[in-house]
Parts: sequence; C-alpha cells; structure tokens
Amino acid sequence: MKIFLQIVLVSLLFASCTSKLGKVLKSKDNEYKLKMAEQLYVQKKYNQAQQVFEDIMPFYKGSDKYEDMFYKYTYCAYNQKDFVNAESLFKTFTENFPNSTKVEECDYMRCYCYFKQSPKVDLDQTPTSKTISLMQAFVNTHPESSRVKDATDIIDQCRKKLELKEFKSAQLYYDLGRFKSAAVAFAALNEDYPDSDKSDEYKLASVKAYYKYAEESILDKQTERFEKVIAECREFNDRFADSKLIGEIKNFQSLSETSIKKLQNEQIKETPKR
Repeated sequence: MKIFLQIVLVSLLFASCTSKLGKVLKSKDNEYKLKMAEQLYVQKKYNQAQQVFEDIMPFYKGSDKYEDMFYKYTYCAYNQKDFVNAESLFKTFTENFPNSTKVEECDYMRCYCYFKQSPKVDLDQTPTSKTISLMQAFVNTHPESSRVKDATDIIDQCRKKLELKEFKSAQLYYDLGRFKSAAVAFAALNEDYPDSDKSDEYKLASVKAYYKYAEESILDKQTERFEKVIAECREFNDRFADSKLIGEIKNFQSLSETSIKKLQNEQIKETPKR
C-alpha cells in the first residue's frame, strides 16, 4: 500500500511539474520565461530549465543576456550527463564568445566531457585518446591556468587506461598461445610507455613469449629464435640492471643457451662421417 501511495504521489508531482512547465512554455512573455528558466536552473531542474532556455534563446541572440543563457544552457546538458551534447556546446561557447571570462573554463569542460565518455578499459578507447590530445592542447593554451594540474592528472589517468588495454591485448595473445604476436605486442607496449613503472615486467613478458615461441618452433628455426631470446635478455640487462626480475631473465638466457648447445650437438651427431 505504501509503495502504491508513493507511486501515486510521484505521478501527481510529475504531472504538476509538467503542467507548470507547459504553462511557462506557452507564455509569450520572454522575460517571464527567462526568469523561470533561471529559477529552474538554480533549483537544479536541469531538464526543464534546458527546455525553457532552448525556447527563448533565439529571441535573445545578440543581446547582453545571451552569453549567460548559453552558458547555463550548456551546463543543463552537462548536469544531465549528456556529455556528447555538452562537449559540443562547450566548444560552441568558446567559438561564439572568444572574449568571455568563461572561455578557459568552457575549454577545460569540453575536454572533461570527453573524459566522462571514456568507457571501460575493454571497450573502444577513442574518447580516452581524444581526452589526452585535448587536455594537452588545453595545457599548452592555458599554461597558467589553475586547472593545469587537474588536466595533467587526467592525462595520466587516460594514459594508464590505454596502457592497461594494450597490456590486456598482449596478455590475451599469450594466453591463446600466439607467442610471437604476444612478444611483439609486449615489446610495443614497452616502446609506447617507456616511463611506465612496469617497463621491466613488460620486457620480461616479451622475453617469456619469445622463449615459448622458440621452444615450439620447428627444429630448423629454433637456434635462430633462441638467439633472439638471448639478445632480448642482454637488452634487458643493459636497460634494467637493477630490476628485481634479473634472476628470471638470467634463467631464460641460460635455458636458451643450453637449448642452442643441445641443438648444435644433435646436428653434429646427425652429420654423416666421411
């Protein structure tokens, strides 16, 4: 019974709000509509405020009130989590009001809308990449802004997300037994994120994948591919001399060297005597 009454009350409240909004929109007094739009905006009734602003903005275009109206109209979209539309509106604001004191804010918010569209790591990361480029452009354009730190932090977050996505792709190759692809993918990950605190882990993963690839290769190709593992191990030693993973790298190098010697001995045995 209580739930039923709650539904009825919500329905009545919604009908009442809709009725009031309808009366506002039907009014021919634009000043009254503007006053109501701003009142709805302050009350955080963004959907209703958006409708009223949209209805009267054409009549105020070019007036001294238009900038503030457009600014609030843009935030109506943002506060309803309509980030695609909000991004476009923030961009339009900066283009229409280049001398506004709110340009820097709207420039940042446009970038932030892309950030808010950044999906889960397993999905397409186009918005994430776009966020990085736009935030970097913001930092370059507004180097003295108080928002630079936030922009830089967001760039770092986005880069970590892209790094994680690339890592998962490389790991998937490995898990599927596609060791050559995994080795190349881990190597690319290392090149793309050279300053990552996991660089040595990515290099080790690449070495492991190259080793598995060599191990499963046909005999005629194994020596060449074990030599590739050894070369990768030496590169690891040069670059990550202080890594805690050195022991594992030495093990792969030793295993590869032993495998090559074994292959060479077998070739000697198979060589016919004259």
